[in-house]
Amino acid sequence: MKKNDKAPDSLEAFQKRLVEISDSLPKRLRQCADYVAANTDKIAISTVAELAANAGVQPSAFIRFCQLMGFSGYSEMQRIFRDDYAQRWPDYATRIANLRSSGDDSPATLLAEFMEAGRASIESLANEIDAEELARAVDALAGASMIHIAGLSRAFPVAAYLAYAFEKMDIPTILHDKTGNLDRRHSILPGNVLLAISFAPYTRETIDLATYAHEKGNRIVAITDALNSPFHRLEAISLKVSEVDVGAFRALSATLSLAIALAVAVGARRSSDPPGK
Repeated sequence: MKKNDKAPDSLEAFQKRLVEISDSLPKRLRQCADYVAANTDKIAISTVAELAANAGVQPSAFIRFCQLMGFSGYSEMQRIFRDDYAQRWPDYATRIANLRSSGDDSPATLLAEFMEAGRASIESLANEIDAEELARAVDALAGASMIHIAGLSRAFPVAAYLAYAFEKMDIPTILHDKTGNLDRRHSILPGNVLLAISFAPYTRETIDLATYAHEKGNRIVAITDALNSPFHRLEAISLKVSEVDVGAFRALSATLSLAIALAVAVGARRSSDPPGK
């Protein structure tokens, strides 16, 4: 793959190119792309060595990735993110690090850590959510004759909440939860929309269902954690959300905030403009 002649000059252009090249990259460079796609908030404040280590590659591979994105090197790529970072809300990474370094694992300290992680995740969502993509998602779901919801493993609480909220608003909904190992994919009919939730490592059953819906011509709205997730290949309307972890545990503070907003917006739209009218 050849270096692009012109480097992206904005975050929007960067994200577009990242999605375009990801599928064609060899393994090591794909690791770089996957890490960047899921951690765009870290680029402004990290060295190339830190990003390479977190991506599991050598710094030289990360430099090569930057060049394939159209930049002369890492510093040029980082500049786009630093310009944006300067306008952002303060992050809470330092506060969380200080809590961890204290060595205090009392319930009160753990609660404080998760509260700070949740705050940081929600503020990241506020800075990074694509308002136009969110509006497209609301339009698609509000116009659906039936909303199918799929989200397993860590995503299941989000899927269950959305099903509950839509049901309370009298919006036709089917939750694909694999209870009894039942496969309800054949209930996806023309005019239906699939709302899929999955985060890396992506749940195979959710991706398979989304693939099936895409092949049947149904629209897909995805809540996921990376710009180049498997949903991109399915032409999904993707809402990206990332969560700050505490140790090996990752809460759903930002994801549930997004889900609540999405449900209420869809409900309000359908009450003012019912499908089919």
